[in-house]
Amino acid sequence: MTNHLEFYRCEMCGNIVQVMHTGAGELVCCGKPMTLLKSYTKEYEKQEKHVPVFIENKIQVGSVPHPMIEEHHIEFIQVISEDKKNITTKFLNINETPEMITNSDNNYTCAFEYCNLHGLWQGCKQ
Repeated sequence: MTNHLEFYRCEMCGNIVQVMHTGAGELVCCGKPMTLLKSYTKEYEKQEKHVPVFIENKIQVGSVPHPMIEEHHIEFIQVISEDKKNITTKFLNINETPEMITNSDNNYTCAFEYCNLHGLWQGCKQ
């Protein structure tokens, strides 16, 4: 069974999907079950470059700059409101600063980012 807003990844082709509607079925890609992505938090090593940080109306990836080169980069940043009714995603390009400006009216409390090498990371407003 899937849960609302979970991320899944295909280990064969790399597709990443997010659940918008909970269902009882199994997510399958390339003929195999997809892997549920667990998000890392500040308790894990390498967190200084990965955990999303809230700074006023900006989400910054990491407390130190994260590389944004072809071999190692942030693919997207996503913010979610406390009630999970407002979600905004920003897809990033190579050499782009890994940050996102948000609308403070949406009461965003949690952010996710996906690193092509180190996976899914989560940071919440303090």
